[in-house]
Amino acid sequence: MAEENSSLNIWPEIEKAEKENRRELVLQGSAVDKKIQSSGGLHARLYSLSPLNYLEISQCPSLQEIHENIRHLSHLQSLILCRNKLTSVPKSIGELKAIKVLDLSVNQLQALPEEICALSELNTLNVSCNSIAALPDGLSKCVKLASINVSKNALSRLPDDLWCSSLELLSSIIASENAIEELSSEVHNLPALKVLDLSNNKLQELPSELADCPKLKETNFKGNKLKDKRLEKMVNGCQTKSVLDYLRAGGRGKGKGKQQDGEVSEKLDGGRNISKKKSGAKQKGKQEAEEVDELNRMVVRVLHVSKAPTAVTVKVSAGVKDVRPYIVCCIVKGMNLRQGNALKRFLVAQTKLHDEICAKRTTATIATHDLGLLKAPLLYDARPPDTLKIVPLGRKEMKAAELLKMLQEEADEQRKQKKRQNVSGLHKYLQLLDGKDLYPCLVDTEDHVVSFPPITNSERTKIKKSTQELFLEVTSSTGLQICKDVMDALIIKMAELNKLTFDAKEDVGSDEETDVISDRPAEDLASPELTVLQVKVVDVDGNLKVVYPSKTDLMSDVSNLTVIR
Repeated sequence: MAEENSSLNIWPEIEKAEKENRRELVLQGSAVDKKIQSSGGLHARLYSLSPLNYLEISQCPSLQEIHENIRHLSHLQSLILCRNKLTSVPKSIGELKAIKVLDLSVNQLQALPEEICALSELNTLNVSCNSIAALPDGLSKCVKLASINVSKNALSRLPDDLWCSSLELLSSIIASENAIEELSSEVHNLPALKVLDLSNNKLQELPSELADCPKLKETNFKGNKLKDKRLEKMVNGCQTKSVLDYLRAGGRGKGKGKQQDGEVSEKLDGGRNISKKKSGAKQKGKQEAEEVDELNRMVVRVLHVSKAPTAVTVKVSAGVKDVRPYIVCCIVKGMNLRQGNALKRFLVAQTKLHDEICAKRTTATIATHDLGLLKAPLLYDARPPDTLKIVPLGRKEMKAAELLKMLQEEADEQRKQKKRQNVSGLHKYLQLLDGKDLYPCLVDTEDHVVSFPPITNSERTKIKKSTQELFLEVTSSTGLQICKDVMDALIIKMAELNKLTFDAKEDVGSDEETDVISDRPAEDLASPELTVLQVKVVDVDGNLKVVYPSKTDLMSDVSNLTVIR
């Protein structure tokens, strides 16, 4: 093992960190993975970098274990070991008393050492996308824990002490896609809980005590087969407030409903009246169920390119093959960004998709444009950093090389201000272009760069409240299917948000720059239905590469989503 030999073939990244007394080290990607493979593991000198307070080792499938000498990195505040193939975590991790962020997501872990519970400064724990069957008891000792993500594992239950009142900072619990059978009634003990996601589990009931969580704003229980079918329909489509109100009332036949039944029964003693009452209640229940069905219904209509003579086409140059070869696009009509916080909710949702399904932009990147400001046809091209020019969001026009240098300086300054506890979001995806001679870009018919993935969109096509039609773009260096999966997720999220905006009836806002919104027909707001127009991607000779959405796309199992093709 490389851990046993600290003198031979020291890795240049580690040597540089030693000489510069660095506080931060990121080892990522195929080049690092080859070193791990040839060395039989991480180089032993890594564990002597005691000044480190941020260490990231990611996207290295040859990394299967971490040596117990990790204990020597006693100043670590952030340890990111995601997207590897770790099968175990050493018990000595419990000696890293300064750890605030621990990310072990997307590995092959089946268990966590109970020593993790000794991390008293732990703020964020992410162990999603593993095969963990049970969490260790004792997490209540991590009194500063604010966020825990255990989604996509094999959990059948969450530990009892996760609901302990000592976890007074715990605000987010993500435990989707497991096999969890019960949500504890002690959930109300968490005073700071804001987000609770237990979607796609095996829950049959939700405790009424959930309604007693004082700060709970966002819940997700979709994909659970609940006994109360009305509640099941509500969690698949209604806002969190409606679900909590229903639980607070005790659900069907309980709470206020039960009290009303009692009052009526005291007045109606005859059998005939009781029969009428039962019949009325049954009819009312049926009507309520129909109302819930309609309330939850989301519609996405697909418009084929053959039915749209003015459809946009994207041509792909041969140069992107070795840079970022995959792109999928479409047009969405009917998205209401005018009302209230609709635009803000959409941008927040896009950021969340970037963090989750796009793995912080490392697997794919989303770009959204105002179709009215886009001048087609479009070219997906690869250009040298010194010739590629773009007007980045919120900035003046500059060359790509200048932009990356500026962003790198901003990221470095941000880390200094935060005392190097974290690598900023910018820094994480800047590295994706390291060593590239050409940079990918989407260019309009006037040769203006409108997108520079995975870095930024152009200010020229920025969406605003006045945007009526959106051009969506997803690119990846990983594969075409991830582009489609991300686009599916984006459109489904847009349908949910549009339904939420439609139901909320918020006031119509306006852009600071324009009052164009008054030109939009009032009937556009009469329905939350979205229309998705196909976009063809072709090669330089016009041969079809991909069209989205095809017949096999948007095949969602979301029960309240209807896709009309």
